[in-house]
Amino acid sequence: MDNHFDVLIIGAGPIGLACGIAAKKADLSHIIIEKGCLVNSLYNYPLNMTFFSSSERLEIGDTPFVTTLPKPKRAEALEYYRRINGKFNLNTYLFEEVVEVQKKGDLFIVTTTKRQYTAYSVVVATGFYDVPMLLNIPGEDLPKVSHYYKDPHFYANQHVVVVGASNSSVDAALETYRKGAKVTMVVRGPEIGPRVKYWVRPDIENRIALGEIDVYYQSKLTEIKEESVMISTPGGTIELENNFVLALTGYRPNFDFLRRIGIDIPDEPPMIPAHNPQTMETNIAGLYLAGVVCGGLNTHLWFIENSRVHADMIMQHIVERTSSYFANPE
Repeated sequence: MDNHFDVLIIGAGPIGLACGIAAKKADLSHIIIEKGCLVNSLYNYPLNMTFFSSSERLEIGDTPFVTTLPKPKRAEALEYYRRINGKFNLNTYLFEEVVEVQKKGDLFIVTTTKRQYTAYSVVVATGFYDVPMLLNIPGEDLPKVSHYYKDPHFYANQHVVVVGASNSSVDAALETYRKGAKVTMVVRGPEIGPRVKYWVRPDIENRIALGEIDVYYQSKLTEIKEESVMISTPGGTIELENNFVLALTGYRPNFDFLRRIGIDIPDEPPMIPAHNPQTMETNIAGLYLAGVVCGGLNTHLWFIENSRVHADMIMQHIVERTSSYFANPE
């Protein structure tokens, strides 16, 4: 029974760790399984990223997140959650991917790339950062195209097209510009996105106004070539010299995985997976959702700060459901 647990948690992001902490407080045996490194999504954020939220809103486990900055940076968050994992001695298994979840009777059988586990309850806290929203245009599979942005130095002195007008797009445009890139933004809407960080918006608007960063509004990429890109603009289609494309058009949950393990998901947007918002239990008894994965395509619906509560909600329901079962096993 070494591989049997009361609760198996898929995903070792901040909310997955919060679920592990809540399981320990509820005296439930637990395991957290993560396909990448600890807080894998945060690790894959841009190196210089600053969070929109203040540090206290990112705290879990009633443990202070101390920083000297008004808004914490990626490196500080990685260190904070690493210390959280150690402080609570969470049973976390990294670089191990869940490939199958089956329910047989009262038990879930969970198969990973390394072994098999059984659990009375399963919590899916996989976030949404692993699956990019594709442009679905010719040339998107070229090596020069990336749906993730990491470090600006790589793009020094290159012609870079940044697709999108979100926080990630604006950060990439500004940082690569400051490393000497010739930056062109391609934006579907009429302006920079409304959710862009308030302390960054004046910077990008000034760079655009001064002609230091080019932008095409109400436009879209239609084709990516080896040495250029085609852009459909209100004035017609143009071709620009190009070395790299950062297609930062957003991300979505892994709907294929959720459906494969039996969770009902509507075919039409916003494709919110079936779950009870009072308990976070899905259409399958004992299978729960936690964190941003609950929002489907509404990826701005849930954040660390407002989904931390899912952990306690889930563990409370598991305890109540387990108590009820043993009181009335029939």
